Amino acid sequence: MADHDRMAAHEFIHHWWFNYDEGRLDVLAGLLADDCRLRSRTETGMHPYEEFIASDNVGPEAALAWTKDHRRHSPYPLRHQASNVFVAAIRGDEIDLESYLFVTQIVNRMPSTLSTGIVHVTLRLSADGYRLKSKDVVLDSIESIAFQDVSEVSGRIERW
Repeated sequence: MADHDRMAAHEFIHHWWFNYDEGRLDVLAGLLADDCRLRSRTETGMHPYEEFIASDNVGPEAALAWTKDHRRHSPYPLRHQASNVFVAAIRGDEIDLESYLFVTQIVNRMPSTLSTGIVHVTLRLSADGYRLKSKDVVLDSIESIAFQDVSEVSGRIERW
């Protein structure tokens, strides 16, 4: 079993989002595993901007192409905050992390919530450090209601 550095894995998540927000996509290219898969969607798949949100890209070239296009058409400043990051599993040279995602933009010179969601990440430990094997982003889009009235929760937090 690989010797995982949980702090380095957590830092990887923050490093990813900071560079994404600042448009340093060349940095992100160096963080992708050769067999990476990046996906995003809303929990229902029926958001008015689902076409802009939804993705399923395999391999660094496809993943980076979608990421570049998505970032180019997103606002700036944009701030992704990964919170409640925790290690969900460790398998050999892979480590799974989960977190909440809180995204803001600036509207009328004030921070404004753009989105929230849940992120599942698998990192692979290599000789050069961690590389992103998979990232699954599930953005919130349903109206909040009393938890007792929610018909399905598990579909929001389980991997596709």
